[in-house]
Amino acid sequence: METKLPPASTPTSPSSPGLSPVPPPDKVDGFSRRSLRRARPRRSHSSSQFRYQSNQQELTALPLLKDVPASELHELLSRKLAQCGVMFDFLDCVADLKGKEVKRAALNELVECVGSTRGVLIEPVYPDIIRMISVNIFRTLPPSENPEFDPEEDEPNLEPSWPHLLLDEGYRAVAELTFLSSPDFQPSVAKRYVDQKFVLMLLELFDSEDPREREYLKTILHRVYGKFLGLRAYIRKQCNHIFLRFIYELEHFNGVAELLEILGSIINGFALPLKTEHKQFLVRVLIPLHSVKSLSVFHAQLAYCVVQFLEKDATLTEHVIRGLLKYWPKTCTQKEVMFLGEMEEILDVIEPSQFVKIQEPLFKQVARCVSSPHFQVAERALYFWNNEYILSLIEDNCHTVLPAVFGTLYQVSKEHWNQTIVSLIYNVLKTFMEMNGKLFDELTASYKLEKQQEQQKARERQELWQGLEELQLRRLQGAQGTREAPLQRLTPQVATSGGQS
Repeated sequence: METKLPPASTPTSPSSPGLSPVPPPDKVDGFSRRSLRRARPRRSHSSSQFRYQSNQQELTALPLLKDVPASELHELLSRKLAQCGVMFDFLDCVADLKGKEVKRAALNELVECVGSTRGVLIEPVYPDIIRMISVNIFRTLPPSENPEFDPEEDEPNLEPSWPHLLLDEGYRAVAELTFLSSPDFQPSVAKRYVDQKFVLMLLELFDSEDPREREYLKTILHRVYGKFLGLRAYIRKQCNHIFLRFIYELEHFNGVAELLEILGSIINGFALPLKTEHKQFLVRVLIPLHSVKSLSVFHAQLAYCVVQFLEKDATLTEHVIRGLLKYWPKTCTQKEVMFLGEMEEILDVIEPSQFVKIQEPLFKQVARCVSSPHFQVAERALYFWNNEYILSLIEDNCHTVLPAVFGTLYQVSKEHWNQTIVSLIYNVLKTFMEMNGKLFDELTASYKLEKQQEQQKARERQELWQGLEELQLRRLQGAQGTREAPLQRLTPQVATSGGQS
């Protein structure tokens, strides 16, 4: 059988019906991609609950749990859990209003019953609760509508189903019905159902753009970590994987701040001495997290985790400070200010024996920050001298710190454009003078002598270049005179031959 191909279309003139005319060359937009991106209409954010069934059975209100005898309580509890596992379309605000209200009331009743009534949580109820929770909150998150989403500038996309499923009734039900606060909670029974798969799906939800959802997830995961001892290592391992993918592959994950907040409390509970696993997490994960673009979103939680490690084990201080110096920002002044703030927090808890190991490279970097033309960076670096504990460390190691920063301080005090920075530098120089006047005078004399030598070298260099230029000029003049001499000798000869003829 021969297949018929559609006839080839012939070129159509710009004036043909159905086609827009071709714009003249002077009207063509050379930045069409940017224009299209700006003109793209914002689409309504669809819910990530894709399991809605339009032909589902209508829910009917069941009797209250407190109104039935104890023999029928668990059967009614299972029926209510089944009702709470029914999904609704929340994009349609007027559809299934009765069913949504029945489910909301059932969730509220379940939360109250499980949290206050003894003898409700028995082993057969556990799988029903986990099944209901899984149906309600575990889902594939939709792709972001804005690939260039900036957490600081752009508004997050909120989950449309939040007012019903994910508000107090939904996630509070998860927090309560995962038996985490029930007096009848039995970890030995619950661990059969709250397993690694449950934790992994919970962690995946941290990438939700809705900050309200991530806040509830943070509470749930923290309670799971506290109740299920066998899952602790797995939770830490999966958090490591999320952070490493965020650093080296994706560069985007919405729940980094919440996960770091959980880890901050976990680190606070680490036993001493620290395990090698925990030290590697600090060096290989937390320190490289400082290199990402969106550091400002989670820097407070990250700095807290780092300081918690140093309070646990002071010997890690050198690794941390040298790691921060390695990832120190070169062109982003906002990140420089954050690094300086974190460095001050570290110096607040540093031990004098550890300060000696890092004082020279640290204050060389501080000196570079003082010389920054951005006044906020310079100002934040100079605030180190307002900290009494840091000032005492500097005073004890003045012979090392002062030579590292003196030249920069003296030069910037003469050249910086901002008068506030100049005043702060004068205060720092005055403090150094009071600490060790003899060393200050020696460094002043040395600095002035060094500047005189530099000026002398600059003059000698200028004289050398000037001599070279004069020599080049004489050579050019000599070469030009050499070319003109034969012409002058040739001119009389031509005049003589003309007279003879």
